[in-house]
Amino acid sequence: MSDVDLARRKAIDHLVSLQDSDGWWKGELETNVTMDAEDLLMRQFLGIREPVGTAETAAWIRSQQREDGTWATFYGGPGELSTTVEAYTALKLAGDPADAEHMVRARQWVLDHGGIEKTRVFTRIWLALFGEWSWDRLPVLPPEMILLPKWFPLNIYDWGCWARQTVVPLTIVGSMRPVRPLGISVAELKTGQPAAPLAPALSWAGFFQRLDKVLHLHSRLPVKPLREFAIRKGLKWILARQEADGGWGGIQPPWVYSILALHLRGYPLDHPVLKKAFAGLESFTIKEDGVRRLEACQSPVWDTALAVTALLDAGMPPDDPVLKEAGTWLLDEEVTVRGDWAVRRPSLPPGGWAFEFENDNYPDVDDTAEIVLALRRMLPSDEPAVRRAVEWTIGMQSRDGGWAAFDADNTRRLAEKLPFCDFGAVIDPPSADVTAHVVEMLAHEGLSGLQPARRGIKWLLDNQEADGSWFGRWGANHVYGTGAVVPALIAAGLPTVHPAIRRSVKWLEQHQNADGGWGEDLRSYRDKSWVGRGDSTASQTAWALLALLAAGERGTATERGIRWLVATQRDDGTWDEPQFTGTGFPGDFYINYHLYRLVFPLTALGRYLDG
Repeated sequence: MSDVDLARRKAIDHLVSLQDSDGWWKGELETNVTMDAEDLLMRQFLGIREPVGTAETAAWIRSQQREDGTWATFYGGPGELSTTVEAYTALKLAGDPADAEHMVRARQWVLDHGGIEKTRVFTRIWLALFGEWSWDRLPVLPPEMILLPKWFPLNIYDWGCWARQTVVPLTIVGSMRPVRPLGISVAELKTGQPAAPLAPALSWAGFFQRLDKVLHLHSRLPVKPLREFAIRKGLKWILARQEADGGWGGIQPPWVYSILALHLRGYPLDHPVLKKAFAGLESFTIKEDGVRRLEACQSPVWDTALAVTALLDAGMPPDDPVLKEAGTWLLDEEVTVRGDWAVRRPSLPPGGWAFEFENDNYPDVDDTAEIVLALRRMLPSDEPAVRRAVEWTIGMQSRDGGWAAFDADNTRRLAEKLPFCDFGAVIDPPSADVTAHVVEMLAHEGLSGLQPARRGIKWLLDNQEADGSWFGRWGANHVYGTGAVVPALIAAGLPTVHPAIRRSVKWLEQHQNADGGWGEDLRSYRDKSWVGRGDSTASQTAWALLALLAAGERGTATERGIRWLVATQRDDGTWDEPQFTGTGFPGDFYINYHLYRLVFPLTALGRYLDG
């Protein structure tokens, strides 16, 4: 047995050992400490913070601080102001004295970088809940937004699904302007610097800044005829979207803000809706070695699809019990009800899959494409769930020919201009990685010659970067985008000598590290000098190899990449990867998918050996 064969065998064994008895896989979804800090703040606001959980959460936050006193949004990244302010606040709430050495370091860095005044809006909202920031100095999002018709600019369906689920409860919270005791003060994190002057009136920023002042005046009116009606409609909207696990959208921000909104509107903490919400949050909590941390989301459906593909590519027969159990579980997770996506596609029948255990309101195109690719290799050609998923995915194509993750034609950029929107993507336009996965799925369905696939191929070719790579929306970054697009275009029939393929191969070869691997630092989303640059990682090396192998490349670059995977594999069959290679919001929020370090290298090894 060659060393590559042995590496594949060890990776198969490790992956199989991680399968749940119900058939699914789920790796930890690691993010940054704002999840944990905000959890403590929420519990303080609701009066349910308790000593053991506080101590365990503080221990986790403390363990993630770096030498310069900061907290980052990803492993090895630079200190981030808002994250550091929230972490400092949580630790002080937990009892860490302000004159403790680690707190002094954090505080000095915060002050040197602009203080609370320069933090993002979400951080200042949390501080406003406790009187540590003035509601008067926060942008207004009026609850009446919920009343805007679907054709009107800035209606809630102009926002990406994650943003609209967050904004609707926040309009209710913000309209009530609550202030409750924090028990400590973080006034020492303020610099006292005045607010920046308004942008020019004829700019979008200036227009919305002045509109915000008008909205502040409106909020002070004693009578607001539509306010109560809008709040009641917003509450109804929130309640209709609570999932079976008690959450909203399977992600932390709308979950937390929905709890706050419902509570502020009179829902007691023992109300069935809130009891269910807290029980669900508990299932997102990891406790080990005296620390407590929260996952911002969970990815069992996505992880299971990737694991199935990896095992199939590694040579496991489709009728193996491991794969049969996974396939049965995936079929049971099919979404068969209409969600928010139907606002833009009212006549489209439901189908597809979501990312999480429970998220029927928001199936996504990316999961659906990957699951079809996996299931099609194991199930009969007439499997109804696969047929429904393909039809739904085709129907979710945007007007420009590309595919986005959760919605079709969610491309109005006006929301990005609002003063509120200083953090994270707030719309869901088509992306290269999602479009590539769909094109690859359609090709394997024998549909690459039909118009939807041809339009998708054109979209991908039109959106290739000048350097030959593709931007990665949901993974880091150009290595991810290129690793997704090249196999898709080859599957769809582009020859390996096509100029777009040759440019991408050249880009990958030029960005291979000296050790033979590939890596791209998440700073590449803001600083183009980092594009294609970073420490070698198992998942990113695998993405590059998937592109090279699809392009028929078996030369030096491919061999060096395979050698790197073999040399860096752990004895137990997986790889070390502390780096974050997943993306939530480009430039702002990143993810370390703990299963990426195993499934993608196994896929690459399998395809290499199969070739």
